[in-house]
Amino acid sequence: MTNLQDQIKKETEQAREVCSTEGATSGECAAAWDAVEELQAEASHQRQNNPQKSSFEQYCDNNPDAPECRVYED
Repeated sequence: MTNLQDQIKKETEQAREVCSTEGATSGECAAAWDAVEELQAEASHQRQNNPQKSSFEQYCDNNPDAPECRVYED
């Protein structure tokens, strides 16, 4: 995932540069931002398919008897 984030950062910087030189309404600017958008969508899909547990969930996995991790059912 880190590699993808680095690539998004690089493409964002490139899009800003292209838009500043070619103009915000140019086709090159739109294409550059489309590339950024596609990478962001891919990162989102990867996060959806591989959800990360929160710190609290990891804590409860390691300490199921902790009072804050108890689950009460009606």
